[in-house]
Amino acid sequence: MQFGASPRAGIHLLKAAKAHAFLAGRAYVLPEDVKQMTHDTLRHRLIPTYRAEAEGVSTDQILDRILEAVPVR
Repeated sequence: MQFGASPRAGIHLLKAAKAHAFLAGRAYVLPEDVKQMTHDTLRHRLIPTYRAEAEGVSTDQILDRILEAVPVR
């Protein structure tokens, strides 16, 4: 990654997850809500390196790897 998401991006991810939970009829957020909103919220905020682009690694693939690596408790 050449540039990553800012702290403000995390705030927007949380807001999107809360909205997703609300639309699902819940007053609380589940890890699945965060995962569901991650790509749409963070995709445009990540700038891959030239090497990643040359290897055909997309921002969605990078986000998938991050989501797989972070344990849900």
